[in-house]
Amino acid sequence: MDKLHTAATVLIVPGLREHVAEHWQTLLEARLHNVRSVPPLTTDKLDCMARVRAIQHEIEQIDGPVILVAHSAGVLMVAHWAAHYRRPIKGALLAAPPDLDAVWPQGYPSSETLSSHGWNPLPQDPLPFPAIVAASTNDHLASFSAVTRMAQNWGADLLDLGDVGHLNPAAGFGHWQQAEALILQLDR
Repeated sequence: MDKLHTAATVLIVPGLREHVAEHWQTLLEARLHNVRSVPPLTTDKLDCMARVRAIQHEIEQIDGPVILVAHSAGVLMVAHWAAHYRRPIKGALLAAPPDLDAVWPQGYPSSETLSSHGWNPLPQDPLPFPAIVAASTNDHLASFSAVTRMAQNWGADLLDLGDVGHLNPAAGFGHWQQAEALILQLDR
């Protein structure tokens, strides 16, 4: 299998479920030549700032340009990271961000739990780098209108993916080929 080459190092930022074997981010990481991934936390798993520090730690290990590739709560982590740290970023692919104000299904943390761990308020300022927010029209963690507002606030391009659920294995997604094309677009 030929690896996909990018000029920038791609930093994978998983969501709260972290590294799932059949997830598109995990499969993408195996396809990329120049890639790193934020490792799972062993403690303080819901602590937003612990996750932001983990992103910063990985970014500090990278020389040269960086493209962030985040999914779900990883997108929210990137927004918080951008509000606290300054490092030039070439671009970001932000897929399926959840809405902190929505009621999530059983098995997910409540908005109160997330608030108590520093996730709210979500930074609303424009991101200091180009970004593409890829959103589903039927995501159970965020309405399309909520994601549209996030993209507008962040100054990001919005990509309507259609009815793809939460863009994860539970929604029938493993390999997401479009991610590769979007990364190459950001890498130009």
